Amino acid sequence: MNAKTYRKKPVEIQAVQVIDDLTQIYEVAEWIHANGGKLTDPLCTFDCAFRIHTLEGDMAVNLGDYVIRGVKGEFYPCKPDIFEATYEAVES
Repeated sequence: MNAKTYRKKPVEIQAVQVIDDLTQIYEVAEWIHANGGKLTDPLCTFDCAFRIHTLEGDMAVNLGDYVIRGVKGEFYPCKPDIFEATYEAVES
């Protein structure tokens, strides 16, 4: 087997980090809903901020996670360390 090296294409996405603020959590939920996403368990009790429907199934979004809106409009959570290693802010 000869493994090849690949580079991720430069693609711009939208994302927001979920913080420990109930008002902000509601705003993130509204952003997801307004852009065609679906919350499957708004305001989880104890174990997460909420759950969202992704292409891979329902996933928990924890405090500190980023919610990403992908290139096809799909939503998914991303842990902060992975997000910071993969993305950088775009200056507008």
